[in-house]
Amino acid sequence: MAIFLTGSTGYIGAHVAANLLEGYAASLNVLVRARDPQEAQLRLWRALQLHLDFPRFYEYLQTKVRIFCGDLTSPGFGLNRDEYDRLVHTTDSVIHCAASLNRKSEKSCLNVNLRGTLEVLTLARHAEHYHGLRRFSEVSTVAVAGKRSNEVVTEDRSLEWDRSDYDPYARTKKFCEHMMRVLLPDTPKTVFRPSIVLGDSRHAETTQFDMVKAFVFLAGLPVLPFRPKDKIDIVNVDFVADAIATLHQKEQPQYDTYHLSSGTGSQTFRELTTALAAAQQKRGPVFLPFAEKPFAGSVNFLSNRKGALAKGASLLKVFMPYLVWNTVFDNTRVTSELRRKPVPFSQYSFPLLKFSRENNFQYQYQPWPAAAGGTAA
Repeated sequence: MAIFLTGSTGYIGAHVAANLLEGYAASLNVLVRARDPQEAQLRLWRALQLHLDFPRFYEYLQTKVRIFCGDLTSPGFGLNRDEYDRLVHTTDSVIHCAASLNRKSEKSCLNVNLRGTLEVLTLARHAEHYHGLRRFSEVSTVAVAGKRSNEVVTEDRSLEWDRSDYDPYARTKKFCEHMMRVLLPDTPKTVFRPSIVLGDSRHAETTQFDMVKAFVFLAGLPVLPFRPKDKIDIVNVDFVADAIATLHQKEQPQYDTYHLSSGTGSQTFRELTTALAAAQQKRGPVFLPFAEKPFAGSVNFLSNRKGALAKGASLLKVFMPYLVWNTVFDNTRVTSELRRKPVPFSQYSFPLLKFSRENNFQYQYQPWPAAAGGTAA
């Protein structure tokens, strides 16, 4: 029997997969969108090479990982009847990590987040019917809390249906949580809500650059349109992945919902910029909070233009609300249960910035070794 993990080729999902394989010797059923098994293996190798060398990866591929070539949004994932039955009958729990984070596209969020989650829940219901389901874990987001300002939000106060949402991503993820609770009423469930996931505290390398680009752009400005004492809830991906793997594998977690965040320990803009300036031996930026609205207006204007500047402005436009709401998400539950806290962003932000700049915001993927065989390069 195995854990059915969606999103294994994504940033958080790959971290979760590596954590489960290395820390728990878990067997995994993974769904990979690919034309054939060879392409699927290559995509999985690209996702996991940040965590495993090729011999280790190949060993897991032969002994612990079963790949299903399919699409989250297709009926039955687009698998044939035998493949789908094999997935149902070999799955004893589910971690649903796949999602569209395209905050500008309602269509993408509806298709992937709602239709895709419904397919995963249907699979879970089949597995539960035939042999029982040990646990269903939904990787959601703190953004389900909607528009906030100057708050510390607890898990039980996050979902307020009358509150407006920031974007289609937040709205659809809120409905995903709702669908899970309605369609799996008797299954043990865990909801994980990460905050802004940015970087791995253990090493500078990353394969996710969208938020990093926005961060690097802001880090290069001599003037910032923020309040210096506002907090920004950034959490390291290794903490997030460890929490998901640990609590999913735990027989009886203490709660059914966890904020995977920095909580009240989140650092202020002043703390972050001071640490980053010191690491670069530069002066920190000047804060001009009154410039927030003009700055946001400029970002909106530039995001509708063309060129590299427009692309950067588009990224910043997406993340601006999360930078100015001065709201953090209480993480007492997860830190008490794991008995450790996330690593402060200031401790690893400069290596992340340096790696990203030096590599032009690209990760240099290793090809499939020719001597290994088993797939095309």
